[in-house]
Amino acid sequence: MEIRPWQESDRPFLRTLYLHARREAWPWLDGSDWQLEDFDAATRNERIYVALENGHRVGFASLDQNGNFLHNLFIDPACQGRGIGSALLEHVQKQFTGTGALKCLARNKRALAFYQRHGWHSEATGDSPDGEYVLMHYRLG
Repeated sequence: MEIRPWQESDRPFLRTLYLHARREAWPWLDGSDWQLEDFDAATRNERIYVALENGHRVGFASLDQNGNFLHNLFIDPACQGRGIGSALLEHVQKQFTGTGALKCLARNKRALAFYQRHGWHSEATGDSPDGEYVLMHYRLG
């Protein structure tokens, strides 16, 4: 497995992965108006890392500009369960300069359990247009 900074040539694939992975991860939401270009808005001005397995793109993560907020982490649904998400998350955590943070939709129980297994702790809840979310923190050291 390789994790590298994104390149513009990754955009078409990552757009498709983002659209498909959200539909798989959030089946309770109406994704009928989601489109490929949503990836562009969701990652604008962020640092993006791409996971490759045998030379094929299989997932990505994006961090906001300050580098301590994990905004997106999506794995191709056909490739889940192979440690790709864990590798990407560990790579991202090494980029943190302070307490890491993320928001996870409360109904996404699988993702919440994933982050908790990796040392993330629930700090608060809030409401978003997509429903209730859990604010999670990852403390360095």
